Amino acid sequence: MKLYFVVPCYNEEKMLPISAPKLKQKMLDLIKSKKIGKDSKIVLVNDGSKDNTWNIISDLCDKDKTFIGIKLSRNVGHQNALLAGLMYAKESADATISLDADLQDDIESIDKMVDAYLNGDDIVYGVRSSRKNDKLFKRVTAQGFYKIMQKMGVETIYNHADYRLMSKRSLDALSKFEEVNLFLRGMVPLIGFSSSIVTYERKEREAGESKYPLRKMLHLALDGITSFSVKPIKMIIFFGIVVSFLSFLALIYTLIVKFNGYAVNEWTFIAVSIWLLGGIQVLAIGIVGEYIGKIYQETKHRPRYFIDKIID
Repeated sequence: MKLYFVVPCYNEEKMLPISAPKLKQKMLDLIKSKKIGKDSKIVLVNDGSKDNTWNIISDLCDKDKTFIGIKLSRNVGHQNALLAGLMYAKESADATISLDADLQDDIESIDKMVDAYLNGDDIVYGVRSSRKNDKLFKRVTAQGFYKIMQKMGVETIYNHADYRLMSKRSLDALSKFEEVNLFLRGMVPLIGFSSSIVTYERKEREAGESKYPLRKMLHLALDGITSFSVKPIKMIIFFGIVVSFLSFLALIYTLIVKFNGYAVNEWTFIAVSIWLLGGIQVLAIGIVGEYIGKIYQETKHRPRYFIDKIID
């Protein structure tokens, strides 16, 4: 079995000197235990880093043929960079394991992933056993993200990010998806091949900074919802019906009051209603606009990434 690790890297000059030797040692252990072949590789994808990341990758590739370096022409984001590595690896590998360069996802779980693959699973999801190491805000927002995605009808694996094993067959299936707006956590479960879950305890980052601040997490969540669910639009329709019904009741109330000889002098109520309805309308237009923007991007069929250089 030929296994490829696929590791997207963005500004990881502090972390790569730590993580690369650990990944190499894990691969050697797997080879020694005869679970994978000696021709297995570690693919490092440089996603337009602004620091010394590419030079470190180049140096690793020159010194050790286990490493393969892919340099993208510019920064295209984590999901596209990961896809670039996976699509390169699928041409040679029997299976790939995607993971981040910070190695917060426990690489000791790789053995169980490989065992599951050898037992017939095409996809093996790495799932966090708990979030006790997260700060309160991170834990609440992350768990809220998965719950919202579930409510919106998006099929995802709870507490799973992008730490997963995929067989060549499942990667071939993934290559058939043509979306420009990638949300791999939602796309992979749609493939439907046999899968299993391996749980692990997430570690602290040893060096560098997280590449997924709140702004990017919110953008990823919005991409996931609008790329896989039309429920927000249906909610707008439902809310419009409710508001129309309440407006009809308010009209009846106003007519009753007027016919009984009382002056309608609820200016505060009217002003608040106008502002509230105005805000709802702007929000509704924004949600619909998000979907229209997605359609606009998808119809252009622009390439998701360009590979500038490969060192293998």
